[in-house]
Amino acid sequence: MSWSIWGGYSPIDATLVLIGAWLLLGVAGLFAPRNTRFVAHVIFPLGALVGLAMLVNAVVGITAPVETREMLLGLPDLPFHARQDALACVFLALLGGGSFGISLFAAGYFRDGPGAAPGLLGFQYHVFLASMAAVLLADDAYAFMVAWESMALASYFLVVTQHKVPAIQRAGFLYLLIAHIGALAILLSFGILQGGSWHFTFDAMRSASHPAPWASAAFFLALAGFGAKAGLLPLHVWLPEAHPAAPSPVSALLSGVMLKMAVYGTLRVALDLIGEPLWWWGLVTLGLGLGTALFGVVFAAVQTDMKRLLAYSSIENLGIAFSGAGLTLMFRGFGLDTLAAIALLATLYHCLNHACFKSLLFLATGSVLHATGERNLGKLGGLIHHMPWVAGLALIGTLALAGLPPLNGFVSEWLLLQVFLFTASVPQPFIDMFVPLGAALLALITALSAYVMVKFYGVIFLGRPREPALDKARDPGGLERLGLAWFALACVLLGVLPVVVLRFLEIVSAQLLGATLGDRLDSWWLLSPISAERAAYGPIVFLLGLVAVVVVAALVVRRYYHAGVRRGPAWDCGFGRLDSRMQDTAEGFGQPIRRIFAPFFVITRIVPSPSDTSPVYAVQIDDPFWGWLYRPIDRTVQGLAALVSRLQRGRISTYLLYSFLTLIGLLVLVL
Repeated sequence: MSWSIWGGYSPIDATLVLIGAWLLLGVAGLFAPRNTRFVAHVIFPLGALVGLAMLVNAVVGITAPVETREMLLGLPDLPFHARQDALACVFLALLGGGSFGISLFAAGYFRDGPGAAPGLLGFQYHVFLASMAAVLLADDAYAFMVAWESMALASYFLVVTQHKVPAIQRAGFLYLLIAHIGALAILLSFGILQGGSWHFTFDAMRSASHPAPWASAAFFLALAGFGAKAGLLPLHVWLPEAHPAAPSPVSALLSGVMLKMAVYGTLRVALDLIGEPLWWWGLVTLGLGLGTALFGVVFAAVQTDMKRLLAYSSIENLGIAFSGAGLTLMFRGFGLDTLAAIALLATLYHCLNHACFKSLLFLATGSVLHATGERNLGKLGGLIHHMPWVAGLALIGTLALAGLPPLNGFVSEWLLLQVFLFTASVPQPFIDMFVPLGAALLALITALSAYVMVKFYGVIFLGRPREPALDKARDPGGLERLGLAWFALACVLLGVLPVVVLRFLEIVSAQLLGATLGDRLDSWWLLSPISAERAAYGPIVFLLGLVAVVVVAALVVRRYYHAGVRRGPAWDCGFGRLDSRMQDTAEGFGQPIRRIFAPFFVITRIVPSPSDTSPVYAVQIDDPFWGWLYRPIDRTVQGLAALVSRLQRGRISTYLLYSFLTLIGLLVLVL
């Protein structure tokens, strides 16, 4: 099938060409592996332009009919199949827009240094982008798994760019291990969905009959596999290790873009390949998402490393996205398609929002890291005076992540809250009691997220510098500023024009659910997903009111108070020796959360002996899942490996005895 605006233009063909362009740019970097200037000033800017073209093509393609292609790639009698529909276009737009801003930033960020050669890094980076796009186009299990594993391997090599550092080696190994566990679960899910036939295409899975037990097994295998990539509990442990290990543009790409591939995969399997989900699938997903979100935001509040803080914040936001997916499945299972459509739109909107503000904040931390050489919050402070561009743009991302209107983070969380509050029509009494509690939990998570962002921004940019070397910090160059400004602008536009964006997103709900919001999106300036009488939000009006209040306040101050203002030193309570050590630290800021949520943490306090002439007090906070789950598994595997190694050190007579006893046992079982 083909669709055109002019001539023979086809969105899916354009997407395939753009994927090929990314691959060619990656290969071009291998021809000049040590030429940093060529890679930074040619390869990455061209990759950014390809990303911008991907964004435009996806926005155009979302209104087009579904297109399919049978590729020349693959195996004999098992070719790759590609399909571009509205759901794929939303995530292709996310990929294109995210890669445009991150690639621009990377063009100014990457410099000569230890680690992988620049050309090799450019190759891995663009293969990573191409493989994510291939995941979104894949229309059979074979193509999907090849693209998914290519994405995992390319991202692994990007994570271990500084591969000589032992901590980074461990982080990369942990990421690769959990990624492959997730891939195995996804493969098993596809194996169930193909129903015993030799047809591995998604069309065959859509048309197959899936009995409830097998459909449930396929869904939960997919949830485990994609949840491992998204950082859902308890498979989240790789994420706070891999993000700090990777270069900041790679961290932005991992958090802002790659994690959304997990949301895409879950929606694709549950709403498209299986087709009719059971309501309790949604309830389990909702509980898992809310638990993950609360866990992530509580751990983010006590971090002292700015990249680890953002990594745990990503766990929180992916938990919110999966909460929206859970509500979608639950309402779909009960036949409440309008509420399912609103929940789906909130989920997709939150994915777009998180891609914007989290990419912005990871890139901002990269600028801070380059300018200061520090990522420990205890050694930063006062950077707003030396890095005003980064501080101003990071403030937009901080407010957006905190969920404050009129920025984009508020819109998706407000939509999700509306769905939580309108569940009285669900025909299950205990769900009527349980789901509204989710609304309270979502409000708590949002409030804690704002708390975390106050800590993040205040400790880094406000107050006084905690180290003398911070006085030398300066704003980044033009390309890095442009990348930051791109995401800041996206946070503002997605916040003030939600109806325009939702009109595109509801094409997805029409294709997957057969339901839209209809005339409730007729007013471009007023958002009322249920009805205007129940709840409505006007971001333009809110923004104009906010600007008016600021302008009036500034005029009043200038007119009546400015003449009598004089500058003087800050009041020091008569102490007279104020310095940076008297500011609230990151540890002190997180102490109330550490006390309230103490059962979440494994806390180790390091107290020096009384005779220590240079005492150091420290508090180490560990993830309890290491002690509850991963270390017992590690000890079990180590014990089994030791047992097998002892068996392998025997003599030939011992091996013959093992074989003889095994044969006797098999004969007994047969008889």
